[in-house]
Order: sequence, then C-alpha cells, then structure tokens
Amino acid sequence: MRAIWKGAVTFGLVNVPVKLYSATEDHDVPLHQVHDADGGRIRYRRVCELDGEEVPYEHIDRAYDDGEHTVVITKDDLSALPAESNREIEVVEFVPSEQIDPVMFDRTYYLEPDSKSAKAYVLLRRTLEETDRTAVVKFALRQRTRLAALRVRDDVLVLQTLLWADEVREPAFPSLDEDVRISSKELAMSSQLVASFEADFTPEEYEDEYQTQLRLLIEAKIEKGDKIDTAETFGERAEEEGADVIDLMEALRRSVETAKGGKSGDGDGERAKSSSRAKSSSRSSSGKASSGGSSDAKGSGSKGSSSKTSTARKKKASSA
Repeated sequence: MRAIWKGAVTFGLVNVPVKLYSATEDHDVPLHQVHDADGGRIRYRRVCELDGEEVPYEHIDRAYDDGEHTVVITKDDLSALPAESNREIEVVEFVPSEQIDPVMFDRTYYLEPDSKSAKAYVLLRRTLEETDRTAVVKFALRQRTRLAALRVRDDVLVLQTLLWADEVREPAFPSLDEDVRISSKELAMSSQLVASFEADFTPEEYEDEYQTQLRLLIEAKIEKGDKIDTAETFGERAEEEGADVIDLMEALRRSVETAKGGKSGDGDGERAKSSSRAKSSSRSSSGKASSGGSSDAKGSGSKGSSSKTSTARKKKASSA
C-alpha cells in the first residue's frame, strides 16, 4: 500500500506521527465506453468553450458562479488556505462508541506509526481499547476539512471519515406516520423467523454475485462471441414468487418452516451447508460448460454459496 497523507494525531500535548492509507479498494470489473456501431473507444476531452482548444489538466482551475459573479479559484489559492496546510489530526473529544450513528460513516483509512518509536501510537490504541471510547477528530485531506472517528481494529488505528450533520437527510416518509397494528402472534412468529437466521457475521462467506456473473459473461463472450446461451452459461433462471402477499401470518409461517427444513440435521445451529454446496456445484459446472474461463471466476462459486443461500432466504422473507 502507498501512504496518501502524512501528519500526526494530537490529543492534549501528546503527538503521534502517522501515515494514512486507504483501507478499502474497488473490486469491480473495469469497463469502458464504446460506440455500439463499430466498437470504437469513447473518450472525453476537456475543451474550452471560448477557443475550442483541448486544455491539459495542469492548466485547469476552478470557479464559483452565483449567477452574477464568477470567481476563479487557482491551485495556489486553495493551497494557501490554513486548513489545507495543517498536518494534524486533532482529537476533539472521546465519545462512547455507540453514540456514533453508522449512517454517518464515509471512507475508512488505516493509520501507521511514522516514527522510530511506536510507543505513543500503542498508548493511544490501548487507551481507546481500555476506555471503550472512540475519538472524534478533525483534519484536512484533499482540500476538505474532515470530521472523523478514530477507533481500533485489531492492532491498528482506523480513521473513518464522517459526514457532517447537514449532509445526512431526514427520512420524512408520510407512510410511517400511519397507525399500523402488529399482533402478538405476528411479532412472535417474526421473532422466531429471526432466530432461525441467527449466525455470527463472517464477511468472507459473501460474494459480489453481479461481478462474478459479469466475469463469467466476459469469459463466455471471449470463447463464443455474441452467440452465447444464457441458460448454459448461468443455469436455468428460477421463477420468482409474486411480491404481493396478502396473508402476513401465512408468509411468516412458511418462511419459518422453510428455514427449519434447511436446518434439519444441523446439530450446531449453523446454516444448512448441503444446500449451499449443491448450488455451488451447479454454478461451478455451469461455468465450466460455458467456457474454459479463469480460475478466478470459477472458484468464486463455492466461496459465495452461503451468500446465495442467505439471498434466497432474504427474498422469501422480504416477500412477506
């Protein structure tokens, strides 16, 4: 990984030099735009509307227009702002971790100690762990002042930028103002359904099915061109049940029975694995039938078997 920022975490008179790394990356299949008539690559150029000339990026500034005035802001103007030149991650306060609403989380970064001694870094990490607190911090990154939550993940300090309060919309939905009556039987049955889905969250069990199918499609097109058989490539498409379910209790009952049936013979209460393996095997064989494809796309079928099982259950539950 490459550090994208260097600075220091400061709380009181304590200074912790750190490097900032992006903690996430995009796994999407890279696609670009082409002309549907001849397959020619579509490219976008920055053209000045006054002289019609293409402008290199280094000669592009920004401007603010309020309808009456246009103010040009140069790169030098931006770099001269005090916040931009500040290299400190300032701790504003330490708050109970549960008080930060997850809807405010934006991007995640790792912090690495950037000094000969990591003592101050470890001290801050241990303090956050012992007190079960999250540090609310402010810092500047990429021409923006950021609010962020500083917490611990394993042995690493993690910085999660937060949205500002006025960037979070209020969910004003009139339909939620209606007086909806839920019977005790419906609530009990729904709770039973939740219990049948209980498990420890293991993110590695889930896959991005769209990207897996997209890779499979690409491999099939490389081998067979546009004359691919969808059923042969992806398997037969199952008919989905209708979305309109009038009897809520009946839908809950059927969902619970389905979940129980899937767990029969599973002594430790985990999700049924046999169904997942069957789906995985079917998807893997269909992938082999469609192309010689990369092991990358084929192997992902078994890895995402739990995801497909979970997705199927969620569809049934949501149809209620």
